[in-house]
Amino acid sequence: MNIVIITPAAAPALGGNRNTAQRWGRLLRRSGHHVRVQTAWDERPADLLIALHARKSHDSIKRFVSLLPHAPLVVCLTGTDLYRDIKTDASAQESLRLATRIVVLQEMALHELSAGAREKARVIYQSAKPVKPAAPLKNQFEIAVIGHLREEKDPFRCAMALGYLPQNSRIRICHMGRAMSTEMEKQALQWMEHEPRYRWIGEIPRWRVRKRLARSRAMVISSRMEGGANVISEALAAHVPVIASLIPGNIGMLGEDYNGYYAVEDERRLAKLLQRMETDRGFCAALKKQCAARLPLVYEKREAASLGKLVKDISRQ
Repeated sequence: MNIVIITPAAAPALGGNRNTAQRWGRLLRRSGHHVRVQTAWDERPADLLIALHARKSHDSIKRFVSLLPHAPLVVCLTGTDLYRDIKTDASAQESLRLATRIVVLQEMALHELSAGAREKARVIYQSAKPVKPAAPLKNQFEIAVIGHLREEKDPFRCAMALGYLPQNSRIRICHMGRAMSTEMEKQALQWMEHEPRYRWIGEIPRWRVRKRLARSRAMVISSRMEGGANVISEALAAHVPVIASLIPGNIGMLGEDYNGYYAVEDERRLAKLLQRMETDRGFCAALKKQCAARLPLVYEKREAASLGKLVKDISRQ
């Protein structure tokens, strides 16, 4: 098939949506399809459009349906789609109505959809390639935070939590991700000046992110909303335990019985979990075991098979 994947994130952005689009393109090409990844549909002929982000890709979605009314359309929902836009934004809601199929990135997302949308929905977990294990730093207990600095990510919650740790704690936070505004950059610099155990290193190449993640003792995802974070897939693939905010998107990735959750925006509870990670080997081992049980969800062969089945089912219609 001639497939177009639309993502609002332009190259060379290193954000989740762009990574998803590029990875899906690679997997679909491997199956023999011709794939173009674009930020907006260029109106050249296509047999299928896959649009990431119901609201931001709405213009491409509407033009595609208008010009190629018999061609199938897949809309993949992001975190801001699921937990904000489809409830209040008319363009996002129209994208769902126009979609032949809807893709969500973790099982809890299905609960956010109307009955009609749920009938069209498929769950496809994002994969991550295995990471070569790396020895952790001996002089500190390094914790990774991976994500661009924007409000939805609650980016400085780990920095806040450091103030509730004992002075002799060896915990250090390494935050990787681009500041999405000058205000966010200013706050990050202020936090580094105020709290020497917090370090923001900005946006770095993905291979370097994976390398740092592999040597980390744990990864924290502090988001206020997530559609199904690929950084959790990366942590699972690296066998690095996760501390996560208690939101549906993280529960859908890690499971309802996972023991590494803290209440959103609760830096005191986050600090307690971090301290327990540092001091309680049994707790750390238990989280690793729970993460290992979720690892098959993010195998590349599983994601490739799910994508292949989606395209095959659509082509039969």
